[in-house]
Amino acid sequence: MHSLIYLASQSPRRQELLTQIGVKFELLLADPSEDAESLETQLPNELALVYVKRVTLAKLAAAKQRLHARGLDLAPILCADTTVALLLEDVNQGHQNNSSKEVILGKPTDHQDAKRILQLLSGKTHQVHTAVAVLSNPHINDDQPKILVSSSQVTFKSLTDEEINAYILTNEPMGKAGAYGIQGIGGCLISNISGSYSGIMGLPLFETSLLLNETGVQFSLKP
Repeated sequence: MHSLIYLASQSPRRQELLTQIGVKFELLLADPSEDAESLETQLPNELALVYVKRVTLAKLAAAKQRLHARGLDLAPILCADTTVALLLEDVNQGHQNNSSKEVILGKPTDHQDAKRILQLLSGKTHQVHTAVAVLSNPHINDDQPKILVSSSQVTFKSLTDEEINAYILTNEPMGKAGAYGIQGIGGCLISNISGSYSGIMGLPLFETSLLLNETGVQFSLKP
């Protein structure tokens, strides 16, 4: 039985959600010398579900190396990644059948990029995929991580330019996949969700609790 885990994420939402279910954790964050952002680079024609699992496992592998380099005590490592994906109609002139193209909407690079993303999401339904992975024994080379994915649908109301600009001025869209946070002011932009609220926040508690149970980690629902 493990009384503590390492969380390899700087997301305040993930820290809050783990605290909410009584998980004790220590942060295992990247050093300034690590190029953590490069792990989130999308490969050509990569589907969102494939992308979110690949990025999560890459983050977990980097966290394992970090733990070894720092000589930290043995404890399971938890990583997660959230991806927003939107299907766009690809209208082909002269063809009767139009196709859809999946576009991954990551963290905005600046306010103008946040406006672009929010304009794309306006009045549409998009997918939010969050993968969570746990490595139970980082000191065993062939220990295989366990990974689960939560997929949800989020529908935005039709947004005016004034609403988008006002939301961007709060600075909440920055640093968030899809340029919004459902747990904050961004919740005012959403007309409907189907799936996991905590998954849309960044850490699906159902899938996380399953992995913690399998790993033998103590938390509120496990004595």
